[in-house]
Amino acid sequence: MSIHAFKMQLKPGVVDEYRRRHDEIWPELSSLLSEAGIYDYSIFLDEETLSLFAVLKLREDNSRDTLPDHPVMKRWWDYMAPLMEVQPGNQPKEWALPMLFHMD
Repeated sequence: MSIHAFKMQLKPGVVDEYRRRHDEIWPELSSLLSEAGIYDYSIFLDEETLSLFAVLKLREDNSRDTLPDHPVMKRWWDYMAPLMEVQPGNQPKEWALPMLFHMD
């Protein structure tokens, strides 16, 4: 198991829509993420900067690196692209956050 933390950036005025879309996450996307070895996934919002802070756990045998090529993932990114900063191909821009402290 490993922990992956990163940040993403929302555009102004879209917080409610971002939340609504995640509240109604597609079952096929949830299944895809689970099958890729992702679990215990949370996204937090800094309301002042509109930065999103995501933390997820990865199983040792995860296949997270294959997700960008999956049609469901691409469709989700296209769906979310109007709400956030994205790369070409609509993958959200991610900035890795190195762990500096952890306490069990």
